[in-house]
Amino acid sequence: MNQTLLTVDNLGKSYKDKQIVKDISFSVKKGMITAILGPNGAGKSTTIRSMMGIMQPDEGDVQYQGHPKQGVPHQKVGYLPEERGLYKNVKIMDIILYFADLKDYPKKKAKARALEYLKKFGLEGKDKVSVEELSKGMAQKAQFIASIIHEPELLILDEPFSGLDPVSQDVFKREIRELADNGTAILLSSHQMNLIEEIADDLLLIHKGKTVIQGSMEEVKEQYSNYKCTIVGENEASLFENLPSVQSVEQDGNRTVLYLEKDVHLPTWVTHMPQASIIQEMTIDRISLHEIFVGIATEKDLMKSGGGANHA
Repeated sequence: MNQTLLTVDNLGKSYKDKQIVKDISFSVKKGMITAILGPNGAGKSTTIRSMMGIMQPDEGDVQYQGHPKQGVPHQKVGYLPEERGLYKNVKIMDIILYFADLKDYPKKKAKARALEYLKKFGLEGKDKVSVEELSKGMAQKAQFIASIIHEPELLILDEPFSGLDPVSQDVFKREIRELADNGTAILLSSHQMNLIEEIADDLLLIHKGKTVIQGSMEEVKEQYSNYKCTIVGENEASLFENLPSVQSVEQDGNRTVLYLEKDVHLPTWVTHMPQASIIQEMTIDRISLHEIFVGIATEKDLMKSGGGANHA
């Protein structure tokens, strides 16, 4: 059982008369990746900033394991904010060492780690280059290195994949997973479901400032990711609407998607496919985290309750 490092209870934050975050509760464990997901404006960054003390929450408790005071001890935490920003005319190595110094991390050790990470991230030989000479993706890598240079117990990443090309996204994913496997507790926010689906252990999906789904990746998949069957061919949607275990049918051109009931027995179900159907391609898989996300964001019911995850 992984040890809980951070606990957030009933966090709430309002701006003027509008409540941005309400009753958000979750925990972050050592060696695990917890993801806060939601559409833009859902309250992800407000949750993180309130938790970090960057803004003062109106209500709720934030408790870091072994820390006597409320809130997060900044020496033990690495933070990559959504709004990236490094001093443009300062050399990369100087910036990284500056962040290490802020955390009271030994300079010699920080420099060795920085050179190692620059090489790992394809920035070898760039240590004396100023930030303004870097591409956006390279600057983001440098800021990521600065956030982990002091070997934080807890790493908080707000939209870490934003603006990265697919190759750099893969580099970040591998590094985030490796950090977690080595014991770092990681909390990240993102709206890029496909990337989160590959690396997250626990999920908190928020919409309009409230928790709508919470649980481990396995629980969420088990509870909400019903099967779907995608058929490519010139068919009428009505051909499939009365098939057993079909909840709904969606059609886009020659692509028909059948959303199936949770307890469908697939080998038996396939035998009911109409003889008149035209099938050029057919795939059966679970609905993705992205589809769950879109279903919540558009308040469209693609899911049926049941299982271990919490649905608020």
